[in-house]
Formats: sequence, C-alpha cells, structure tokens
Amino acid sequence: MTDRPHHQAPSGSPTPRELLLRVSPELRIFLPSRHRDTELLPVPYDGTSSLGHVVQSAGIPLTEVGALVPEVDGAAGGTGGRVEPEHRPRAGGTVRVEPVSRPQPVPGGPPRFLLDVHLGTLARRLRLVAGVDTAYHNDMDDPSLVEQANAERRVLLTQDRGLLMRRRLWMGAYVRGSRPDDQLADVLERFAPPLTPWTRCTACNGLLDPVAKEEVEHLLRPGTRRTYDDFARCRDCGHVYWRGAHGDRLEALVAGAARTATPDTPDAPDAPDTVGGRPHEG
Repeated sequence: MTDRPHHQAPSGSPTPRELLLRVSPELRIFLPSRHRDTELLPVPYDGTSSLGHVVQSAGIPLTEVGALVPEVDGAAGGTGGRVEPEHRPRAGGTVRVEPVSRPQPVPGGPPRFLLDVHLGTLARRLRLVAGVDTAYHNDMDDPSLVEQANAERRVLLTQDRGLLMRRRLWMGAYVRGSRPDDQLADVLERFAPPLTPWTRCTACNGLLDPVAKEEVEHLLRPGTRRTYDDFARCRDCGHVYWRGAHGDRLEALVAGAARTATPDTPDAPDAPDTVGGRPHEG
C-alpha cells in the first residue's frame, strides 16, 4: 500500500478540518514511514466520514484495531470510552487507536485459518507443527479468498493490508514477520489455538491416521522400508508420513510452538514428521 499524504499541523493542534489519531506504537508499522515516530497523527476529516474510514485511510486495517477511544484532555471522553467504527467524531478532536488484545478470541470456537498465496510455508507449519485447521490455495484471487473465509468462518491471514480492508471480510489478521518462524509465533501468540501437532497433512490439510506398515509398504522406497516401522496416512489425499531425517528440527518447532501458544504446556511428544516422496516443509 502506498503512503498517503497527510496535511501537517503542529502536534496536538488540529485544524477544524482534521482529527488527531493517537496511534498505539504496536500499530505504527501500518503508517507511512515518516509518521511512525509521531505520537499524534493529524489526518484530514470532512466531518461526515465514519471513524473506521478515517483510520483505514491512514493505513491501519480495522482487523488490527482493538478499540477506538475519543479523548478529552488526553483521557477517554464522556461517551463511555470506546466507540464503534461507524461513529462520526467531531472535527478537531483526538481519538486513541489501540491494538487488538492478545490472545484474540474468535467467535464460534477454536480458530480455523485461510492463508493467501504468499504464506504457503506458514500454512504447512500451522498444519503439521500446530495441527490447526488451515486452508491454503496458491491460485485463489482476493474476492474468492474473502468468499471462502466468510462461508467457512475462517480467519483470513495475510500481509496484504488492502485485502484486510475489504468491507465484506468477516475476520482477518495481518501476519507480522518475514521469516516463517516469526510468522508462526505471531499467529500462535495472537490466537492461542489448541495445539494438536502431527495430526494434519501438510499437502491438503486432511487428518492423519496411524497405518500398518504392510498397508503402505508398496509406496515406500527400499531404504525407508528397512529403516522405519511406524507410519501415518492422510485420510483425504493418501500421503504417507513417517519419522524421518528432519525429525529433530520439526520436534524443536513443535516445542517452540507449544511454548508460544501455551507457555505452561509441556513439550509435545515425538511423532511422524516426513511426507513420503516430497519436501514436507519450506
């Protein structure tokens, strides 16, 4: 998203055609770089637009906002504190913009996710390392993503702020971090989903079941048949899993995920971790 120009005014002194946004430090990553150290951000205001529209015009998706609080002399105003995004504030006022609380509850129960095309590695980690129901497509456009997220009540995870600002989207979240490790930690910290590692297929999100070696032996390479005895298979696509050469690294990821999502939870036990014949994780 490109930076939007803002009319400048002395800090703390908005004109009658402006609002001041007191943006929480956690949300300033969404502001143009020149404003990220600004405590009070002056933004143009026509007196009729909703507060949610003003905040998103400044670059902050409402999916990331936990509270909008009009201020009087630096404190919450006399309207009871928080207001809804549809609220129309008075021109020349100040509004505090606060981030969502963590962990963030998801209506309807444990979170289920849908990831956009740029988060394929994160999708595989959420499936295998966390065991979270995670849908992913590498060929779906933005309107289709919103449609699926709404229909299946999945939280849409993306780093595309424009996608998060689509009015029809029921719930979404901006994923912080450029490395998959950091992205996974951010999602687990934000939503604290129940963790069931080693239960989902990295390829299709299907559930895994233990399977007798003799039932999958014909699918295995000779070295695998000689070395391993415990296997699992995806109910949906039939991919076969076993404890492979990457086991220690993946167990470390599982232990880290458990500490992030539920700090008091013991490390998860060992389990199958390799997709037969394919790289299982990027």
